[in-house]
Amino acid sequence: MKNIVCFGEVLWDVFPTHKKIGGAPLNVALRLQSFGNKVSIITRIGDDTKGAEIADFIKAHGVNTENVQVDDALETGAVDVVLDDTGSASYTINANRAWDNIQLTETAIAKTKQADAFIFGSLVARDLTSRATLYALLDVAKYKVLDTNLRAPHYTTEVLSHLMNVADFLKFNDDEIFEISKALGFESTSLEDNIVFISKHTNTKSICVTKGSQGAIYYQDDTFFYNEGYKVKVVDTVGAGDSFLGSLITKLLKGTPPQEAIDYACAVGALVASHEGANPKLNEADIRAFINS
Repeated sequence: MKNIVCFGEVLWDVFPTHKKIGGAPLNVALRLQSFGNKVSIITRIGDDTKGAEIADFIKAHGVNTENVQVDDALETGAVDVVLDDTGSASYTINANRAWDNIQLTETAIAKTKQADAFIFGSLVARDLTSRATLYALLDVAKYKVLDTNLRAPHYTTEVLSHLMNVADFLKFNDDEIFEISKALGFESTSLEDNIVFISKHTNTKSICVTKGSQGAIYYQDDTFFYNEGYKVKVVDTVGAGDSFLGSLITKLLKGTPPQEAIDYACAVGALVASHEGANPKLNEADIRAFINS
């Protein structure tokens, strides 16, 4: 069992016909918890009904809520989600929400110092307060995992560069790594070339790039590992990348060989995409059967 802390936004994903609790850090935390890790989340909710529902939901799923802060001025986060005909999601992220105001506390510092891994996203750094808290926690974290989430206009190259340079592990999708590399002055149509560029630019030895239905590439210590994806009927893609990351980090922290780890993570991501919502329940037998099918 590994001790893992996730930092960042929790919110409601509001679809045209329904709503679900989400936020990338929470989605990652829930998947990590489902694999038997000891998981905590550092975040902030509003002092409102929606926030209380999120807190109850997190607690019910076994994730530590000691660092779920409550804001008496800002509302709980919400994101409007629209799915296209292929199940791919687009997002409208409401501003000035509670997760933009995460405070640095002694309990958050202590929990981060104790963790085997500290997983954070780039979206939470859109606001000065949460960004300052994140930067302070990164100074004390042992192993730092950046889950890049480029949601225009909520990021800058300067902030992204800082986050990448302090991280030990970087995760992008293919569009994101091309965009960031270009912003840093590098252009190539080769995904591998972009990965090597980012690795050298940030001095990061572990980089993973997801490719949607086409699987993923994992780069570790100058070696590439590939998975070409698993065929499923996509219901919606919300949370698939988050479950992929939670699965991959679980396996790598346990010392699983990289190829086996990325095959497993791609299978979990595909299974999530074949279900509605970000956090469908998956059991080990079904995951193994899917990989071997």
